[in-house]
Amino acid sequence: RAPTAVFQEIFRQRGVAITEAEARGPMGKAKREHIAAIVALPRVIDGWVAAHGRAPTDADVQAMYDDFLPLQKELLARGCDVIPGVPEAVAECRRRGLRIGSTTGYTRELMAVVAPLAARGGYAPDVIICSDDVSAGRPAPWMNFRAAERLGVYPLSKVLVVDDTPIGIAAGLNAGCITVAVSQTGNSLGLTEAEVAALPTAELQSRLTAIEREFRAAGAAHVIRMVADLPALLTRLVE
Repeated sequence: RAPTAVFQEIFRQRGVAITEAEARGPMGKAKREHIAAIVALPRVIDGWVAAHGRAPTDADVQAMYDDFLPLQKELLARGCDVIPGVPEAVAECRRRGLRIGSTTGYTRELMAVVAPLAARGGYAPDVIICSDDVSAGRPAPWMNFRAAERLGVYPLSKVLVVDDTPIGIAAGLNAGCITVAVSQTGNSLGLTEAEVAALPTAELQSRLTAIEREFRAAGAAHVIRMVADLPALLTRLVE
């Protein structure tokens, strides 16, 4: 939830309250583009006009982005946990001869904080491509292209893009890859393990069904609940 909390904070500092859902909506985009997408929401524009007497400008977006980076870096430095099951799934993928690349809406500066923490938690991809490594972030395919090039893998029609956002699925489709959406342990559900455990089974299933429907509409070829389910999907794909 680190990015979501920081997005809410930079808007709060400017007298505009945004919901967690509004902060989470553009997740997957490069962070400046993410802020611009929130600013473009009609309710946020109305709130900005009420607070400032004018509509938000590109200069406001840049100012919030400038504030976002140090706040996000500070929050990330406090620690970030690897999702349970990810290290084991990655190890199994490697056992099968796969190479692992990571693309992210974070900048290289932010990933310099995240990557060592993730590695200590058991997740260290072969390649990390950041939003500022390419000319445009998701849904453009450039990060996927760069990752494939660095990994030395092709054709892209044989590459799996695993993502927890519709815009990440769009980027995978634009790159010509096989797309796999993650419904439970990711941005779309947006709950901690404890919060998931506290949900009634019927409520959890209802939410996951709606999320799967959204991912299917976005073009996801496959939907799994968590990254831990990826090896089982790979087995089915090669049978």
